[in-house]
Amino acid sequence: MSQDWLSHLLRMISITGQLEVRCVYGAPWRVAWPRSAANEIPYHVVLKGRAIIEDPETRTIRELAGGDIVLLPHGSGHVLHDGSGHTPGPTYNSQRSAGWMLSANDGQGDRLDLLCGRFFIGPPHDRLIRSYLPTNLVVRAMDGGDEDVGSASNHLANLVALMRMESAGDKPGSNAMLSALSSVLFTLTLRAASESEQAPEGLLAVAGNPRLAPAISAMLADPTRPWTLPDLAHLCGMSRATFMRHFQEKLGRSAADLLVDIRMSLAANELKKPTISTEAVAEAVGYQSVSAFRRVFADKMGMTPGEWRRRARESA
Repeated sequence: MSQDWLSHLLRMISITGQLEVRCVYGAPWRVAWPRSAANEIPYHVVLKGRAIIEDPETRTIRELAGGDIVLLPHGSGHVLHDGSGHTPGPTYNSQRSAGWMLSANDGQGDRLDLLCGRFFIGPPHDRLIRSYLPTNLVVRAMDGGDEDVGSASNHLANLVALMRMESAGDKPGSNAMLSALSSVLFTLTLRAASESEQAPEGLLAVAGNPRLAPAISAMLADPTRPWTLPDLAHLCGMSRATFMRHFQEKLGRSAADLLVDIRMSLAANELKKPTISTEAVAEAVGYQSVSAFRRVFADKMGMTPGEWRRRARESA
């Protein structure tokens, strides 16, 4: 069975990326972002310099340095600033033909070069992402040194360098390139976070744990199989009780919760197909009882399968 949990996840959900602004500032500077829409994840890439990011919702403050990449999977409103406490001057924005904005100021202090954009998640998969990824996710692109040249952090460094070059001018195809690179940025950031020694909580912590990874890979690779806790525990070489305890500690939810959420996300994709019946969808995602499927779908998605099908058709 394939252990590539991330590919299975990204085949199930649709994510696109878009670069929106490149900020070239001298201190003092300050930029605020409002809370994002449900299907959007803001991202920032520090190309050069340093920045302080504040999340008022979680009351967290973190310093970012060159090479740091931050994702906000819950779409939290946040503020970035230089940390000096001085009142910033005005910024000057110019629209680039590639589709993104260049923002600059007249500050004479420490310089910052920052890429800002967002990822768009096809509904209803934003619920899955926000349920299982941390509020703030920070990884660092590492280039060279003692790092494994094939590591995700080194790949990120190469990707960020390419994004920097593409955003430096208005070359033909730059908009398409930056959109495609933004999508790759999402995948590599999740890979790097799961590979780090201190993977954040949630899905990445489970996927990055060698003892638990077989269970999450199996559920994503074959979600319609009637998995039981003993089955999953056996894959991980643990007793049922030990598996349940470790999985709950890392994910914050049970393996059964995750399996249901994966199945409902697959069901949402299947319901978009006009020729497949609800009964067939229920069977396709592992339910023998269509009434049980309808009940679980409504509980997880906040609407019946029929309502979701109608909404998907209207928005197509």
